[in-house]
Amino acid sequence: MPGLIHGLDAAKIASNLEAVRDRVGDRVEVVAATKYVPLEEMGALAEAGVGLVGESRQQDLAAKHERWGDAFVWDFIGNLQSRKVRRLLPICRLIHSVATDSALDQLGRHGGPETEVLVEVNVAGEQGKGGVAPADLGAFLERCPVRASGLMTMPPFSTDPEGSRPHFARLAELAAEHGLERLSMGTSQDWTVAVEEGATTIRLGTALYV
Repeated sequence: MPGLIHGLDAAKIASNLEAVRDRVGDRVEVVAATKYVPLEEMGALAEAGVGLVGESRQQDLAAKHERWGDAFVWDFIGNLQSRKVRRLLPICRLIHSVATDSALDQLGRHGGPETEVLVEVNVAGEQGKGGVAPADLGAFLERCPVRASGLMTMPPFSTDPEGSRPHFARLAELAAEHGLERLSMGTSQDWTVAVEEGATTIRLGTALYV
């Protein structure tokens, strides 16, 4: 598992971010994934012009939000524990990983008209991996008590970005079938393929920082 990234260079991040934005244009959001960015290093992201960040742990998001607050717009992109929903909603623009009925229950209790989420789909049907099965997606969306504006997926790990393409294409098909606009898919190793398949949000870590 990667360790925390120290010594972040704001100029390098700004250059990497500009290069990505030059390729994707205005239609694709770039979320800076901050799971491995320490609290004290978040200032380098702000200095680099990063505006949208995605955190994977509720406790880390709360700590970083308390310190950096309005410096960023905050998304939650990690595995969602339903008992954390109440704490996430006040500080997150968007939760990317809703996939259980217990999470839907908490969204019904604590969400409001402004609440927006993405539903995580286990497109590849991987055992032990979170996400709604494609066949169950329609019923899950019907049960969602807040606005589900799109879908998210994490395809099986592959050293070849092309290995992710069929999974991204399938997610785009599912979104179209259900009239959903947002597609959160693609990370540092396969974001270019994700964009080609219709991603509207990509979640980048090392592609920005290294």
